[in-house]
Amino acid sequence: MSVRHTAPSGKERLVGRVFHAACTVAALFGCLVLAVLLAAIVWQAWGWLNWEFLTRFDSRRPDQAGVKAALWGSFWVLTFTAIVAVPLSIGAAIYLEEYARKSRLTTFLQLNVNNLAGVPSIVFGILGLTAFVRMFGIFGNEPETVAIPLGLCTLKLQLPFGRSVLAGALTLALLIMPILIVATQEALRAVPAGVRHAALALGASKWQTIRYQVLPAAAPGILTGVILALSRAVGETAPLLMIGALSYVAFTPGGIERLADLLSLQKLAGVPFSPFTVLPIQIFNWALRPQREYHHLAAAAIVVLLVFLLLMNAAAIYLRYRFRRRLTGR
Repeated sequence: MSVRHTAPSGKERLVGRVFHAACTVAALFGCLVLAVLLAAIVWQAWGWLNWEFLTRFDSRRPDQAGVKAALWGSFWVLTFTAIVAVPLSIGAAIYLEEYARKSRLTTFLQLNVNNLAGVPSIVFGILGLTAFVRMFGIFGNEPETVAIPLGLCTLKLQLPFGRSVLAGALTLALLIMPILIVATQEALRAVPAGVRHAALALGASKWQTIRYQVLPAAAPGILTGVILALSRAVGETAPLLMIGALSYVAFTPGGIERLADLLSLQKLAGVPFSPFTVLPIQIFNWALRPQREYHHLAAAAIVVLLVFLLLMNAAAIYLRYRFRRRLTGR
């Protein structure tokens, strides 16, 4: 059966050119707006962003204020969020995509995961306040402390978690888990079915097929989902405000102020249960103040947040590149 190819008419060529021009203008307009916003922020932060700004705590005097507490708070909250959300989300996606049979239950679970990905973040803040900060009022007004020996140190677990790093991380983990699950499922679906059939035909078990064939092939897509999810988490303010993250903090979680302090197990054990603040809340607090100097500080903190986000994304992109290179051999 032969197929006849006809040349596009003059009207069709015109529509194509107009569509191409419209797409180009839209892309250039978005880039222009982004460039103007970045230039305005950098201009406002110029002269305020220096090493002392990164190593000082917040202060009532603008010339002595810094983001040390917020920077360490963002680091710890994002670290615990990733530790909780990434493995749970990938595991849930593998179960739904590779193991679960089609049934009413799995359809119901998939529908809820898709719906939760679009729920406003403030709703997760209310959930975190109820479930993690207050734990539904089970323990009353007096928190209970449970000591868990860990060999070299003792972990004191406070129930409920209160307004701590752990409560904030768990809240953000609930926020990004639906996004991660959906992204991981899409990455798994992109792996050709022939890869699975070939591995099974050669005698590999179901888990060996997933572990050595499917996951390495889906790793670039999974890491892309991790980048997008953690990028959303690092900029969230509403959920953390709901659970009571502080706006003025003159200390770091666990008392860890230097890289050398990371070697102290006692300080590390205290990090999850410490009060905290994060960069978005610090920016929000400074932006609301009437003094003009604090607006410059807010712009400087925005630059720090952008650099923090770019470094995190660069690390994830590098890992994605390594996985892709290992898979393709190029």
